[in-house]
Amino acid sequence: MILLATKSDCHDIAMIYNHYLGKSTMDLELKDGSYYSNILDNQDDMEELWSLKEDEMLIAWGIIKKYSDRAGYRLTGETSVYVHQGHLHKGHGTKLKRHLMQRCRDLGYHHLLARINSDNNISIHYNKRLGYTVVGEQKEVGHVHGMWKDITIMQYLID
Repeated sequence: MILLATKSDCHDIAMIYNHYLGKSTMDLELKDGSYYSNILDNQDDMEELWSLKEDEMLIAWGIIKKYSDRAGYRLTGETSVYVHQGHLHKGHGTKLKRHLMQRCRDLGYHHLLARINSDNNISIHYNKRLGYTVVGEQKEVGHVHGMWKDITIMQYLID
């Protein structure tokens, strides 16, 4: 079941996210529930945090956020999905991402952005299956665990 996240979900959201630190994200700092509670408190009408639950257990979460606060980018959004490592490769991420994409359409977004570690072929392929296209690569834009990381930029245009 896909639901808008609530403050009671924030601890589980943080636990899932922390697994991906320095792997699928350039973030290296552990998050706790209060971090995501603060996100819920500060979202505007073009941003949403969603949870995917199975048997009342939060197994994935996704976020829609604005690409930039600058007015000219107001119709460009960024989506991210994180799945609990014990529930990977079961279609949960795809189900949640499709939901986020539909919500972006409903919210009036025109352009969606995804930034993915270039060595994360699974996520790149997953986004391509959902209609995203690769528009470029930023070389050595991140530095994680003593290594330079490239980022693949992907986009999806909503008609």
